[in-house]
Amino acid sequence: MPRKTSQTLTEAELRIMQVLWQKGPGTVQRILDVLPPHPAFAYNTILTTIRILERKGYVEHSKDGRAHVYNPLVAEDEASRSEIRHLVSRFFRNSHEDLVLNILEDRGIDAKELARLRKMLERSEEDAPGQRDGKMPADRKLSTRGETR
Repeated sequence: MPRKTSQTLTEAELRIMQVLWQKGPGTVQRILDVLPPHPAFAYNTILTTIRILERKGYVEHSKDGRAHVYNPLVAEDEASRSEIRHLVSRFFRNSHEDLVLNILEDRGIDAKELARLRKMLERSEEDAPGQRDGKMPADRKLSTRGETR
């Protein structure tokens, strides 16, 4: 029985998408030429992977003579948000707050990052007054040391 196709990007798919996002549309050979040499990919590996990306809806191709030119259909920031949504639903029961708290507990936060985070939260509160979606509850405010209280 064939494996179920995942809508998230594998490591190889992400490397190919990064080339397309950074360099723009390209052929399989151009992608192969731009990819770092380690780990090395064979031409057929790139071709197979890019066809999978096309089935997933991440790229489309157009013909340029005999060559297929692949163009990204999904922007990098959109793919990033999609991966984060998948991560949050899979590991954090759809709680963005739990994701943020996990990151803070894992690596801490310095004063500069904390100030930036506070500014983002203040802007978010100004943009959506009265909404608490995605906001940290009052009993879990950040201290100046980056810990939750």
